[in-house]
Amino acid sequence: MNKTILPVITGLSCGALVTQATPAQKPNILIIVADDMGYSDAGCYGGEIKTPVLDGLASRGLRFTQFYNTGRCWPSRSSLLTGYYPQAIRRDNLTGFQRDPKVPTGGAGGIRPRWAQLLPVYLKPLDYRSYVSGKWHVDGKPLQNGFDHSFITSNEFGFFRAADDTRDDVKQPPVPEGEGSYSTIRIADHAIQFLKEHAAKYPGQPFFQYLAFHSPHFPIHALPEDIAVYNGRYQSGWDALREERFKRMKEMGLIHCSLSPLDPEIIPAWNFPEAKLKQMIGENEVAYAFPWNTLSPGQKEFQAKKMAVHAAMVHRMDMEIGRVLDQIRSMGVLDNTIVIFVSDNGASAEQIIRGDGHDPTAPVGSSKSYLGIGPGWSGAANTPFRLHKSWNHEGGIATPFIVCWPAGIKARGEIRNNPGHLVDLVPTLLDITGGKVPSLVSSLEVPPLPGKSLVPAFKKDGSVKHRYLWWNHEGNRALRIGDWKLVADHNNPWELYDLSRDRSETQNLAGKYPEKVQELEKEWTRHAREFDVLSQQDKPAPPVKKGKQ
Repeated sequence: MNKTILPVITGLSCGALVTQATPAQKPNILIIVADDMGYSDAGCYGGEIKTPVLDGLASRGLRFTQFYNTGRCWPSRSSLLTGYYPQAIRRDNLTGFQRDPKVPTGGAGGIRPRWAQLLPVYLKPLDYRSYVSGKWHVDGKPLQNGFDHSFITSNEFGFFRAADDTRDDVKQPPVPEGEGSYSTIRIADHAIQFLKEHAAKYPGQPFFQYLAFHSPHFPIHALPEDIAVYNGRYQSGWDALREERFKRMKEMGLIHCSLSPLDPEIIPAWNFPEAKLKQMIGENEVAYAFPWNTLSPGQKEFQAKKMAVHAAMVHRMDMEIGRVLDQIRSMGVLDNTIVIFVSDNGASAEQIIRGDGHDPTAPVGSSKSYLGIGPGWSGAANTPFRLHKSWNHEGGIATPFIVCWPAGIKARGEIRNNPGHLVDLVPTLLDITGGKVPSLVSSLEVPPLPGKSLVPAFKKDGSVKHRYLWWNHEGNRALRIGDWKLVADHNNPWELYDLSRDRSETQNLAGKYPEKVQELEKEWTRHAREFDVLSQQDKPAPPVKKGKQ
């Protein structure tokens, strides 16, 4: 039974809508990506954070409970926009494989094979105009990859400083701190500008708006008025918050597993050492997910303030999503706009300092601070799952996934347990719009898309079957076939879980079923080899012989 306790949201963004669009028209597309947002942060996924716009989208559409990203920002964005696993397109490294030195390397600086095009290129023949506002983190430039307008921001220096903005691939003059708006607002502002221009100049054409926020990625920065909403909310700590969210999620019917324990000894390898954190931030910083009741009063106060900022960032992002939806509503096409919301990875346990550094005397969440929420709060944000961003355990790769399209999806407020992955988005949207992936690009053969169209799952849960889902990042690796999941933390031995009973990955079955581990390991390696071969296929296709067509 699909349970829901979502409110019916009324108002401009998500309530009763008036539209001039008809189902016969090609739908508009709005893809919204959060950055480092936990699985349970949004209200409609069990969180206490105020997200009425996302909750309203869920009440008018679908929530998927087993949707996956790649566990990190740049591979997720590459998968989302191309429809391929990032290792196949040189946008993430492969564990245990030596690259051909003549082939561009993988990772954040990897260069895609020429056959790996972005979604706007496939939509352009269908008369779509495409716009991107926010975080890019893909190789190449937006206008070179099919977008008609772009506004790209960086959060290297945080959310209050417009130092590295580009518009239509041209770097903009830096805006002095205090004169530029908060970046979450700037990102929405530019999306709204693009949509207003679209309404004025191209009213008969469909649009694709890619809205990629930095929020709630570190450094945790928020507007004072948003932080004030959550002051004092998190004094009970991360252990209590996990229990609170877990209870709500079970009541909503989102999960059917136990609450995983925190992993108090596991943090990202690149985090600053504890001694350095305390030197740069202060004695109240906490480097590990220790039990809350072991913290000092000063630590509890400081940590509670950090989570209030994280909540404020998500809250503000929800409000800005509402403003973009209001603009689409004013254009009379909201009902015929496919709205998709997803996070690029799980919440982050990272504790590093970049940009202009951290001022220990600055208020938590202000422009002079540079803080991360740390593994305690990250574990709470990823409730009920284990581990964090960059891991391939569920806490790193499980994402909220909301789809709302009133003109095309009849279901309202329903839950879908059908597994899915970011590689499914391109085939899903091409299925809906009638788009095609060409067989050749610049005389290069284009491999088949590995994902599946989710359109059948929009109608009936469980109707989309994947042969496999696959992960590899920073030495972490995983494979899911059916309900079996094989996963490893860096160089540690493989772990095996039955996700139908243990989605929180608390009962390692590797010792009980060694033959299943061997079977799945062979499958993981087989697909890794396939991706390695694909990543090097950037050679012209042989000419087609006459009479053999």
